[in-house]
Amino acid sequence: MNITSYEIEKIKDPTGIIAGDRYEFLLGFEVPEDDELFEEASSLDLRVILAVLDTGSKIVQYHILDRSNGKVLDYGLEENEESVVLAFCMEHYNEAE
Repeated sequence: MNITSYEIEKIKDPTGIIAGDRYEFLLGFEVPEDDELFEEASSLDLRVILAVLDTGSKIVQYHILDRSNGKVLDYGLEENEESVVLAFCMEHYNEAE
């Protein structure tokens, strides 16, 4: 997985119900030609919700999107890809503040 672009937005919680901070990432990415997603869509986005708590950070939710029509694709990330995405988000979430 090669992340080619990203946007970040801090999610505001006016109620104070959510513990910690939440960040929404929209990651543009490329997949190798041998990946089953390669033929599914020519350009893909990954919408990620990152939770940053005192005890650590984690991906709360993600969806793979076809950029051309916004359709959610029924695929998941492999464990190593989730690790890459989490590391990327951890490195960049403070840019939203």
